[in-house]
Order: sequence, then structure tokens, then C-alpha cells
Amino acid sequence: MNNIKYFFQFFFIIMMFFVFKIIGFKYSSFIGGKLFQAIGPFFRSKKIIHSNIKRVFPNIALKNLKKITSNMWENYGRVFAEYMFIKDFRSDQLSNNITIEGKEILDEIREKNLKAIFISGHFSNFELMAMQIEKSGINLATIYRPLNNIFLNHIMEKIRKKYICRHQIKKGIPGLKKLIRLNKEGYSTALMIDQRVSQGMKVKFFNDKAFTTTIPAQLVKKFNIPVVPIFMDRSNNINFKMKVFKPLEFSNKSSIEDITIELNEILEKMILKNPDYWIWSHNRWK
Repeated sequence: MNNIKYFFQFFFIIMMFFVFKIIGFKYSSFIGGKLFQAIGPFFRSKKIIHSNIKRVFPNIALKNLKKITSNMWENYGRVFAEYMFIKDFRSDQLSNNITIEGKEILDEIREKNLKAIFISGHFSNFELMAMQIEKSGINLATIYRPLNNIFLNHIMEKIRKKYICRHQIKKGIPGLKKLIRLNKEGYSTALMIDQRVSQGMKVKFFNDKAFTTTIPAQLVKKFNIPVVPIFMDRSNNINFKMKVFKPLEFSNKSSIEDITIELNEILEKMILKNPDYWIWSHNRWK
């Protein structure tokens, strides 16, 4: 039964992508945003979204709760539509739509052949982060979770490997071993740290504890390499600003828990900066 449902989802998405390709990037992003704003409230994740927002903003007014939710769906819809144009972001066609603050940090990592752990969350068009790092000339590996839809996942993996980041590492123990091997070969790592994980550590995240990935902290302890936070912001709807923060160095005395808590605190600040552009639908505190 699931395969039938996934096939129809796949068929609908492919048809939408053909339409987006015809009408172009600007209008596709707009239509994708409005489409998700309209259908998003009917998804089962509505309760999770509202619960998550209230957990972070306990005294939020209903009007502001609805505003964050609506804007989140609009951004999510834009990301969906913009996927059709990932190739154009990789080439020169849409490269001017992205500016980088802190580009000198990426340049130094590349020129000195250094390694780093790039961390972020699902903000704005989050797919562009790894792409921009790899485009800067840094050898990079990213961690991803396969989509439940087997038909769609096959295509998305091909797109990600070709245009976003060549080394896509599937989450899990085998993936972590491959990541460690690539790190020994001089590769940096990029990963999102804002989703709930089954194998992690329960540490404070906003006003409650949540299972959090310890992969960045483990890599820091094993290889003594810095963490570079990155924040992707959306401006004027179809333009993006990627902020690269100064590398964070941790002492040998810092435990995996200490590092994980500090990275969560950085993520909190990113979310508070612009809550409309974070994907609130993850069941983060389950």
C-alpha cells in the first residue's frame, strides 16, 4: 500500500517539476511557496509544528504562532520548487542569487588544506549550504537520511551527488565508518544537527532535553578539528545569504556532552534569529 502511495507522490512531484522548469525560477519559487501555504495546514505535522513553536516560545500569541507556521510552509514550498533549479545554482545561471559572508574562512580552509566540521540546521534553502562549500574548492562529505519514498529517493540521491555534494554518506554506523575514512583522507564534513536522532545524546535544547547527534563532537575529539557554524538566510524571497562563522576550537578537556551542548546553543541562536525559516515539522523533542 505504501508503495502505491509513494508512486503517486512521485508522479505528482515529477509533474510539478516539469511545470516549474517551464515557468522559470522566480515564478516557481513563488508558486511553490503559495501552494505549501495552502496545503500545509492539512498535513498531520500541524500538531507537531505548533507544539514545537510553543516549546520554544511558551507565551507566544496565537497570531504570531500562525504567522511563523504560515511563513515556514511558504519557505518549505519555495525549497521544494527551487530543487528543480539546483543545477542552475551550481552553475553560473543562479550563482549571483547567493552571497557569502565570511568567504575568507572558506578560502583559508581550502588554501591551507585544512579540515573542518560544518554544522547548521534546516534553514531557508538548506540544500545550498553544502553546495557552496564544495564549490569553494573544499573536499567535502555530507551526511543524509534517505527519503521514505523509494521512487523519489533514487532521483534525489542522483541530484544531490551530481550538483550538491559528490560524497553523500547515508546516516548510520556504516556511514559513520565511511565518514571517518574520508576524514583521514583530508575531507571536511557538513551535517545538519537539528533533527532528532535515535543514536545520540539527550541534552538541553531550548526549554527541554532532546536527543541530539554527537557526530560533530566525536569527530572533534577524534581528529581535533574545528567546528564551523553556517547559517543560510533568505532575502527578497529568491536571494540567499550564507553566513560562515569563525571556527570554534575545543580544548582536550571538553567532553562530547560539553561540545554537543554548545553546538545546540549555537543552533538555538540561529533559530531565534529568524524562526520563520526553520523547518518546525521535525519531531525534535519526541
